[in-house]
Amino acid sequence: MQFWKRNLLVCWFGMFVTGIGMSQIAPVLPLYIKHLGVNDTGLINQLSGLAFGITYIISAIFSPIWGHAADRFGRKPMLLRASLGMGIIIFCMGFAPNVSVLIFLRLLQGAITGYGTACTTLIATQTDKEHAGYALGTLSTANVAGSLIGPTIGGLIEDRIGMQPVFFITGILMLIAFTATLLFVKENFIRENNKNRKTREIWASVPEKGLTVILSVTFFVITLGLYSIEPIVTVYVTQLSRETSHVALIAGLTFSASGLANVIAAPQLGKLSDRIGAHKVILFALIAAGVIYIPQAFVTNSWQLMGLRFLLGLTMGGLNPSINILIKKITPGSITGRIFGFTISAGYLGVFGGSVMGGQIAAAFGIRSVFYVTSTLLLLNAVWVYYNVYKRLKNSDYTARVNNK
Repeated sequence: MQFWKRNLLVCWFGMFVTGIGMSQIAPVLPLYIKHLGVNDTGLINQLSGLAFGITYIISAIFSPIWGHAADRFGRKPMLLRASLGMGIIIFCMGFAPNVSVLIFLRLLQGAITGYGTACTTLIATQTDKEHAGYALGTLSTANVAGSLIGPTIGGLIEDRIGMQPVFFITGILMLIAFTATLLFVKENFIRENNKNRKTREIWASVPEKGLTVILSVTFFVITLGLYSIEPIVTVYVTQLSRETSHVALIAGLTFSASGLANVIAAPQLGKLSDRIGAHKVILFALIAAGVIYIPQAFVTNSWQLMGLRFLLGLTMGGLNPSINILIKKITPGSITGRIFGFTISAGYLGVFGGSVMGGQIAAAFGIRSVFYVTSTLLLLNAVWVYYNVYKRLKNSDYTARVNNK
C-alpha cells in the first residue's frame, strides 16, 4: 500500500473517532449531570450547554497554536500528542466525581485537541497532486461524520449499557488511533526555519490573503448551517411524529443523516474538484445547500425531514474538500499547518455558533424560521463566493498562477 493511502486510512479513523469524542456527549450530558448530583432542571440545561460548548470554543483558540507547532515540529508528533491526550481525558470523564471536574475535563479536551489540524496538514503536504482531491475529500468526511453521528452513538451506548461506558469506549478508540498513528503513519517532514518570524510576517507571506479569509468564513457558514438544527431537532421531530416512543432515536437518525451522506459524497466530489475546479464545486454546493434548507421548513413528517437532511449532506460533501484543496494550492508549505489551524477554528466556531443560533431563533420566531435564516446565510455566502472566488478563478491566467504555487 502506498504510504499516502496508509496515512489517509489512519488519519480518517483518528478524525472520525475525534469527531465522535467531541460530540457523543451531547445526548448524555443532561443525564450525566443529573447523575452527578444536580437535580434542578434549569441548572441542568445551563450546565449542559456550558459543558458542550466550552470544548468547541477552546478548540477554536488552540487549533492555530497546534497548527503552528505542526509546522515547526512535524505533523506526526502532533497526531500522537492529540490522540493520546484526548484518549486519556475522555476516559477520565467516566470517573468525574462532580460537574466541576466534568466541565474542567471538557475544557482540557478542547485545549489538547489539534488532531484534525495535523491530519489535514499531513495529508495535504504528503499526498501527490493527482490524488490530493480524493485524499482531502475522503479525510473531510471523517470529522464531519463523527461529529454528526456521535450524538446517535452516544445515545445508543447510554441506552444499552449506561452513561459511563460512553466515555470509556470513546477513550479506548482514541488510544487505538494513537497506536495506529505511532506504528503506521509515515511523514517526510522538512522543517523550515520560521521560529523567529512574527505572526504579522507569516501572514504577510500568504500570497492570497483575501481568498484565504473568504474560504475560512465559508467553512464557518457551512458548519453553522449544519449545526443550526442541533438544539431543535428533537422538538421538531416530536411535532412531526405521531409515534412518541422512539423520538430520541428518530431525532438522532435525522441529525446523523447528513453525516452519512457526507461520507458517501465527499470523496467523489473531491475528485470532481480536481477535474473541473474546486471553485465551481464550492459555488454549486452552497447554492444547492441553501435551496435544500427551504423545504425542511414545510415537511409534514420526520421521514421527509430525514430525506432532506440526507440530500443536504450530499451537497455539503463537496464543500470541505474543495475548500481544503484551494487552501493547499494558495498556501506555502511551510505555513500550511497554521492556515489549516485557522480554518478548522472557524469550523469549531461554526459548530458552537450554529447551536446557539438555532436555539435562539427557534425561541424567538419558531422552529421553521431556523431553516429560512440558515438558507439565507448560505445563499448570501454563495453570492460572496461567486464574486470573490468563482469569477476570480474563472480567469485562466489567475487559475494557472494559483495552481502553480
